[in-house]
Amino acid sequence: MSVTVDGDKSGSVPVRVRRILQGPRPEKVPTLVGTACTLIGLIDIAAGVFPRFRASRMHAVAEVLPGTLGPLSAALSLSAGVLLLLLAHGLKRHKRRAWRAAVVLLPLGAAAQFVWRHSVLGALLSLTLLALLLRHRSEFAALPDPRSRWRALANFVLMGAGSLALGLVIVSAHPRRIIGNPSLTDRLEHVLYGLLGIEGPIGYTGDVDWTVGYSLGALGMLTALTTIYLTFRPEHPAARLTEHDETRLRALLDKHGARDSLGHFALRRDKGVVFSPSGKAAVCYRVVSGVMLASGDPIGDVEAWPGAIERFMDEAKAHSWTPAVMGCSETGGEVWTRETGLDALELGDEAIVDVADFSLTGRAMRNVRQMVKRIERNGYTTKVRRVRDLTDSELAHIRQAAADWRGTDTERGFSMALGRIGDPGDGDAVIATAHKTDPADPHSPYGDLKAVIHFVPWGTDGMSLELMRRDRSADPGMNELLIVAALQESPRLGITRVSLNFAMFRSALARGEKIGAGPVLRVWRGLLVFLSRWFQIESLYKFNAKFRPRWEPRFVVYRKSGDLPRIGLAAMQAEGFVNLRIPRPFTRHRTTPTARPCPHIVGSTTGHEARAA
Repeated sequence: MSVTVDGDKSGSVPVRVRRILQGPRPEKVPTLVGTACTLIGLIDIAAGVFPRFRASRMHAVAEVLPGTLGPLSAALSLSAGVLLLLLAHGLKRHKRRAWRAAVVLLPLGAAAQFVWRHSVLGALLSLTLLALLLRHRSEFAALPDPRSRWRALANFVLMGAGSLALGLVIVSAHPRRIIGNPSLTDRLEHVLYGLLGIEGPIGYTGDVDWTVGYSLGALGMLTALTTIYLTFRPEHPAARLTEHDETRLRALLDKHGARDSLGHFALRRDKGVVFSPSGKAAVCYRVVSGVMLASGDPIGDVEAWPGAIERFMDEAKAHSWTPAVMGCSETGGEVWTRETGLDALELGDEAIVDVADFSLTGRAMRNVRQMVKRIERNGYTTKVRRVRDLTDSELAHIRQAAADWRGTDTERGFSMALGRIGDPGDGDAVIATAHKTDPADPHSPYGDLKAVIHFVPWGTDGMSLELMRRDRSADPGMNELLIVAALQESPRLGITRVSLNFAMFRSALARGEKIGAGPVLRVWRGLLVFLSRWFQIESLYKFNAKFRPRWEPRFVVYRKSGDLPRIGLAAMQAEGFVNLRIPRPFTRHRTTPTARPCPHIVGSTTGHEARAA
């Protein structure tokens, strides 16, 4: 398949080839500078905290490093070290603000070296690092990350905790100069007072009182100043899908939505979007912890994908975000790797059921058939309808039940989740519900509703599973019952294919349990089985396998192997498994007596109950 770069004068030349033709760029300079700042900052902190370090040969060498202020004071050395550590990460990420701060700090450090220590070598090293920053200033052009006022609270908590821990080290670093034998409580009280600039209960002999007091005061001042700065700096909100963007995406899905089962999930309103120059393709993304995370394939005409991908990469470079794609198809992975020079790794398989081939007959479907028949004998009935065919009261009822049955404080899901039910624009979505009147609970807030599953459109003849929720009082097997009902009703709805869950590392699990599997494969499968205790990796694969689907591989696209841990953490944050945000103190938590805490599955929006019994 020949793919041209939409809107690019370079024609069909891939980005990887163009980068080679353009020659090498000094991409490692920010990393080297950031690493230098980290090492110097750690040495400065050690010099300000540990008296033995200041008397060692190592400190004699460290005194000539940029950023140190020698005999000026331990407090200033400690402050310089902390500031350099704070700047190091921003310099590694090419941030313009970090570059500006370093350019201001280094001349001051050089002046301090020359005026207070008369150290020509120390001043020259500071100026050399400054010259390196100025020489490669074009490498430090990254724009700010999305941020809000909550970043100031996070800074206060983290800096406060770090200052408290470092303060305990400072207070305890002079054991021979402490008067008496203060307890841990006394030391903690001394640190808390010192951070506020107040004299604490612990006394020292000699001039240690002055050193400890000013060091603690410097830590408290840095915590206060950085928190105040973050509080009053302008916000940079994360990109969100606007009404206009959503209209354009829906137009693209109307024409090309049948190609990718994850296409409709691009309409999540907490995603940003970049369009190709012609507007015929788009890539939707979310920025999490410095990772620009796209999901699925680009939306729109395949011939226009490279233009949207190039816009995506330009946006990532402008902010120095780490580009990554979760769950793209094989075709999508080929285009991404060819046009950007990124690499791809198989992540798992998507379970797709062809409606024409599905049947409950046969030995292979015996367990599902028996479970469905048993549940039906217990009095359960099912309904499968388009969202547009439900009344407003029915939709409100289903929304409330699905929210109460969620089982977690936050909605989970990103790559295979829409995050809403019954939106007016999603009228083609399909909802399957299970019902049974319970005489023991006639006043249930959910009436006879016992379970619900929600499918989003996949073109005009397909649908993709978005969520599965159930009442804890319902019989096991609700998910099997509703999936079977949805598959049996699909011909009436004009559905020919149904995408179920995404099974991570399915091929490893399937090959690892076969006769003749090698030791490495068996160990890998054993690790996946162990991790399934928390993430249901194996159980979800077995649950999907019950319906005899065909498996379509999905890939993760990344820049380098060292980025994979960071991408994995960002993906887990996006999916809702890891929450690094500061908890809001007055958030109301929904609790209901019938809510079932279902474990969540990667790539889905809610707790898929992989084990039916």
